[in-house]
Amino acid sequence: MRVVLVDDAPLVREGIALLLSRSGVEVVGQRGDAEGIVDAVRDLRADVVVMDVRMPPTHTTEGLRAAVELKAALPQMGVLVLSQYVETRHAVDLLTRSPGGVGYLLKERITRPTELHEAVQRVAAGGTAIDPDVVAAVLGTRR
Repeated sequence: MRVVLVDDAPLVREGIALLLSRSGVEVVGQRGDAEGIVDAVRDLRADVVVMDVRMPPTHTTEGLRAAVELKAALPQMGVLVLSQYVETRHAVDLLTRSPGGVGYLLKERITRPTELHEAVQRVAAGGTAIDPDVVAAVLGTRR
């Protein structure tokens, strides 16, 4: 499985890369922003993108908007949003437009490296990995 990591914090990217590599995942790229992510992912022939929500330049929802863009352009691509924040507006778009191959997990709730690896595998296989707090926030928004 080929994964691209997108997070503006180099230490976080390197830590996730190390954890995934130890579990046999091939990390084929790392980026500090989501600019041009669709073309980059195509070029790297990735299976999954693991992406943060808040990214440069505004540190608001660039990552989540890029995840929605990725799933629209490459529906077969697995996209796992991994963040400290629940951003409901774009999360609704991502989760309702993408029936599979998508996830949204909160960083602080992942307590074991195997949880991250399993989520990446599930998303790569077309499944979902969604934190219960994200589900509650999205359902509350849709009302």
